[in-house]
Amino acid sequence: MLASSNTLDSEFGKARRDMTQLKLSGSDQYVEIMGISHVYHLEFCGGRTVTNAEPELESEEESGWRKDEGGREEVIPPKEWKPRRSYDDIDNMVIPAPIQQVVTGQSGLFTQYNIQKKPMLVGDYRRLANSEKYCTPRHQDFDDLERKYWKNLTFVSPLYGADISGSLYDSDVEQWNIGNLNTLLDMVEHQCGIIIEGVNTPYLYFGMWKTTFAWHTEDMDLYSINYLHFGEPKSW
Repeated sequence: MLASSNTLDSEFGKARRDMTQLKLSGSDQYVEIMGISHVYHLEFCGGRTVTNAEPELESEEESGWRKDEGGREEVIPPKEWKPRRSYDDIDNMVIPAPIQQVVTGQSGLFTQYNIQKKPMLVGDYRRLANSEKYCTPRHQDFDDLERKYWKNLTFVSPLYGADISGSLYDSDVEQWNIGNLNTLLDMVEHQCGIIIEGVNTPYLYFGMWKTTFAWHTEDMDLYSINYLHFGEPKSW
């Protein structure tokens, strides 16, 4: 996927840029993001490197910190670090306003229309994302997958579970808890009593194959942080 994001994902090392880049989401992908005021963009990617245009699938045995030429930062947590003990209990969670992404166009010029659909459960979304109709097609390598994306962009409109207020982090997770980063933005809530969803609170995103989001700047040109809970690697 072109991460969101996707996704992966809104969340993508952007500073002040006018470039538009698409985010392809792999099947059954889940991203959690939050705006931050840190100097660097941080990105958790489940231990995999997703800097530049193509995911590097080399083994990452140790935790560490990476920075690419575009200014994105990637934090690779230790394998022992887990934000949630289990994801087996989230199927009854509601995606309140999934959007169907209808794309029209050709020859590199496309327009995307977002059509809001009825609420659905995460379990139903998972089954849909992994169904034969919506799942990621078989491919030989990343380049082959990217060709399939552009060739089939206007067919079979995917559903995107975007902008869901909340977090899947366990409440006792203290390290890198996106819901409690202790940044300057916390002052907006604690001292002014103002909550800006997706900026000083986390947003959740559920993506599938071909869910797409343009590269963009955040509110007030803030940076952001995201964590890929599960699913295919994000591609930029």
